[in-house]
Amino acid sequence: MIGNNYNVSLPCPCLNFMQQEKEKAMVSEMVGKLTNACWDKCITGTPGTKFSSSEQTCLTNCAQRYIDMSVIIMKRFQSMH
Repeated sequence: MIGNNYNVSLPCPCLNFMQQEKEKAMVSEMVGKLTNACWDKCITGTPGTKFSSSEQTCLTNCAQRYIDMSVIIMKRFQSMH
């Protein structure tokens, strides 16, 4: 029966597409978490049309630390495999 064959290998382009979509989802999730964490930390009042210089500095530093830690964690997981 065709519908019960679970050992069908997917063609390479399909696997590549699935991997790309998975990576896009992970990046999107990371950006969402970064935005929430840094916004809560750096924007203490009601935002206006522009961020203050201290808010800009805080957001930049927060985003950089978040990205740096994400890279460190990713490398750690890769070294475990």
